Amino acid sequence: MKRIQLFEFEDHSWFPDWIRSCMTNLLVVMHKLMGTKEVLVHLLSDVKKRHNFTQIVDLGSGSGGIMPEVIRSLNDQNSASSIDLLLTDLHPNKKAIHHINTSGQPNTKYNETPIDATQLTNTPKGLKTMINSFHHMPPKKAKMILQSAQENKQAILIYEMAENKMPLALWWLLLPISLAIVFIMALILTPFSKPITIRQLIFTYLIPIIPIFYAWDGQASLPRMYAFNDVESLLKPFENDTYTWEIKPGKKSNGKKLGYYILGVPK
Repeated sequence: MKRIQLFEFEDHSWFPDWIRSCMTNLLVVMHKLMGTKEVLVHLLSDVKKRHNFTQIVDLGSGSGGIMPEVIRSLNDQNSASSIDLLLTDLHPNKKAIHHINTSGQPNTKYNETPIDATQLTNTPKGLKTMINSFHHMPPKKAKMILQSAQENKQAILIYEMAENKMPLALWWLLLPISLAIVFIMALILTPFSKPITIRQLIFTYLIPIIPIFYAWDGQASLPRMYAFNDVESLLKPFENDTYTWEIKPGKKSNGKKLGYYILGVPK
């Protein structure tokens, strides 16, 4: 398997939630700059033509991510047939729940009950999604997620904003430069993140621990991504004729590639 199990700070329970939320907000800004929202809107529109759904159940939502932006764009494009978004997590973010559920965002709600992506038996109805979170799962858990979707005949769309193509030796060689670049990017992106707090500004510009954590987690995520061959090896033990899997690069509406997706749909 090409993927390696490096650590990311945000994976650990001892890591402060407020720093994790600040990092997630920076990632949302990065999603917008890179055009991830456009890729997801284009991809979900295409999936809806093949497998109709009226609700998206986002797994591993953390503090919300890019999906609320995506659902707004989807519904703006087709207001006659709106789609609901239910954000979920194994460890729901209480601040995100309060912010999203009281902000009056149309068609968007954060589920207060924990949902385990490896056990999809009694989850709410709808297309399951995992956006830029699948690489956090070690192989055993990643396989359980895919297997649970297939066994429970749940349609699932997994998207990662990058592909694991770089040789590991080159990644290590370039790591000091890439960390510095992402650190500087965090300083530039911070004024555009929402919501922004005084504490975030202090721990970005005066005591820059947020850019340090953001830089490491951003770079550590690259070798943690599952390559196409890795995904195929995870799927191989339970392939059958009742469910189809598709692994392809993500594309913008103009055809430009960005990241990749795994789509599972019951026949």
